[in-house]
Amino acid sequence: MEKLIGILTGGGDCPGLNPAIRGCVMRAKDHGTNCVGIQDGWRGLVNAETVPLGVADVFDIINKGGTILGTSRTNPFKKDDEAKKCAENFKKLGLDALVAMGGEDTLGVAARLYKEFKLPVVGVPKTMDNDLSATDFTFGYDTAVTIAVDAAERMRDTGRSHRRIMVLEVMGRHAGWVALTTAIASAADWVCVPEEPVDIERMCSHLKKAHTLKKTALVIVSEAITIPGEKIGKEALDDFGHMLLKERGVGDRIAEIIEKETRIETRVSVIGHIQRGGPPTIFDRILGSRMGVTAADMVESKKFGQMAALRGNDCVAVSLEEATAKLKTVPREWLRFAEIFFK
Repeated sequence: MEKLIGILTGGGDCPGLNPAIRGCVMRAKDHGTNCVGIQDGWRGLVNAETVPLGVADVFDIINKGGTILGTSRTNPFKKDDEAKKCAENFKKLGLDALVAMGGEDTLGVAARLYKEFKLPVVGVPKTMDNDLSATDFTFGYDTAVTIAVDAAERMRDTGRSHRRIMVLEVMGRHAGWVALTTAIASAADWVCVPEEPVDIERMCSHLKKAHTLKKTALVIVSEAITIPGEKIGKEALDDFGHMLLKERGVGDRIAEIIEKETRIETRVSVIGHIQRGGPPTIFDRILGSRMGVTAADMVESKKFGQMAALRGNDCVAVSLEEATAKLKTVPREWLRFAEIFFK
């Protein structure tokens, strides 16, 4: 009797998920294993909602953004009996294994289902934030930064034309990798990341010098930064206890402070969910495909309770517990590296 793998995608969507789904389905076929798609993340497993997922369904999705399976931020451990329903529906659907593709939250649920319910689960890391410590890179990150750099360079052109300071707010809930790499790659004049409070005096002093030299200046701001002296109001939380950052407006606030302190006209743009959509870059297409193939191989080898990870140029299996133990944040040496280019 042929085995059956369930595949789900949870949390925020990002480019590379469809290549990963495709890689898993196609590699599973090599092992004589069929796949079925679970819709809308963990919510789909709670409700036993599935879609067919054969080779014909994934053949031409490698260049598609988002996820054909749908996604959600549902946490089955948040409500009574929903985790138990996941385990019951796993059996009801006749699954032999489950491949969960997601970030820290989705994989955290996978780790608990493996530990507490003994479900044969394999993880695939995806997050545009690149903040999972057990893997060198996550797919979605390269595309997000590529889009952000394009936006930053366009802002610099209009900033130079109008002699303005330009502020670009990018995504990054806990880690500033997207902001940092966007700043370096776009030749920005300053970067604000969650790992360090913003040094207002130092930033504004430098921006005045940069503006005098270049008639413009560019600042990259991560959405979750801390501005000294300003309290964060009570904000809505998702199922995993994370703040919903959509109304914080830190880019606007930084722009206001810069204009006040420098007396130079300042404008802000928030790139937001544009970073999540569109075709994945070649890097993310290949990495997503490799991760999906590795996940199928891990199921065949019964490496459950583990996650596919990129270490150097190799795809390897690491424990889900290790993968979700802590976030990979920007270390001080990377921030000092970026400052070399703030002239």
